Order: sequence, then C-alpha cells, then structure tokens
Amino acid sequence: MSLRLYTAARAAAPYRVRIALNLKGVAYEPTPVNLVTGEQHAPAYIALNRQELVPTLETEDGALLTQSLSILEWLEETHPEPALLPKAPGERAVVRSMAEIVACDIHPVNNLRILQALEAHEIDLDTRNAWARRWINDGFTALEPMVARHGRGWAFGDRPTLADCCLVPQVVNSQRFGVDLAPYPQIAALWERSKSHPAFHAAAPEQQPDFKP
Repeated sequence: MSLRLYTAARAAAPYRVRIALNLKGVAYEPTPVNLVTGEQHAPAYIALNRQELVPTLETEDGALLTQSLSILEWLEETHPEPALLPKAPGERAVVRSMAEIVACDIHPVNNLRILQALEAHEIDLDTRNAWARRWINDGFTALEPMVARHGRGWAFGDRPTLADCCLVPQVVNSQRFGVDLAPYPQIAALWERSKSHPAFHAAAPEQQPDFKP
C-alpha cells in the first residue's frame, strides 16, 4: 500500500506534511478529515490518533505516525533526498528552530480547537482574531531577521527546508486573521516564491479534494 495521509485542506499541520511529501516526490493517498463537523472525534479516527488531531500518516507497513514535526523528521530519515535539512549540525539547528517557532509557538494557540474554546467562552470574533494576530506577529517578528540572515530565496539557503514547510502554511493561515505582511518583507517574498513552486502549489488548500471556498 502507499502512504495514507489523514489531512484537512485548511489545517496548517497536514499542509506542512503535504509540502514535504511533494518536495520528496513521495506518493501518498490523501484521506480528508472534516474538522468542522467533528470527524476527528469519531471512534474510527480516534483509533488512529488518540489526540483527535490531524495529520496522521499511515505508512506502508501499517505504522501510524502523528505530530507534523515528527512526520517531517521521519520523512527526512526515510527519504533523505532531496534533503530538507542542511548537513552542518549548527545549520540544522537553525532550520529546526525556525520550524519550531511556527509549530510550537505560533500555531498551537491559534488552531481550530483553541479558537472553538474561545468561542465557547463567548469571546467575540474580533477579539479572537486579535488574539490570533498577536501570536502570529510575535512569531513573524522573530522569524523575519532569521530569514534575512540565513535565507537566499527561502527561509534558509537557496532551496526549501523544513522551515519553509512550516512557514508557508502559517503565512496562508495568517491571511485569515488579517495579518499585515508589510513589516515582514523577507517572509512575504518567500511566500510569493512558494506560489510558483510545484510542490507548494500542489499542497495548497485550494488544490485539496476537500477544499471549500
């Protein structure tokens, strides 16, 4: 069997994995999970992912992998070319730190279940959007000088890395909340470049079978 990716078109975490799979040229079968209607809470999906989150990657041997950064590292180890991490340990650490700013510090406080929890506590939409912008701006403020220092067209160097797999979905996500990219010209330029890259284009939300405008 081929890889099966349990995914959702607009969700940032599986978007990262789609990009990496495409960059690696690894075929996979997308299996959409409707997060809005709560399919992630169904017993059949809980049996795959106890956290009731996406992504879940089912491997050829039936293993179930969760957490996007862990899946990205697995892909790098099992399909080493083209590499998504530099060779030098110090450079690899920088790329991982960029990825983790997004995956550990920006995204978790703005994902669907957090926004739904805020809504359940009667936090109005404008306040929820301001909450999201605050954390995204904090992260982008940290990332912008890192990209300026290390990037040569991409977040680190002249080809996509794990950092880009994480950063591009977060930029797309930021547009939902009205984040102004003007203070982040390096990030904005990277995002524009990604739009014409086949791997990023094919991974975009609007290219997914479950996308709804």
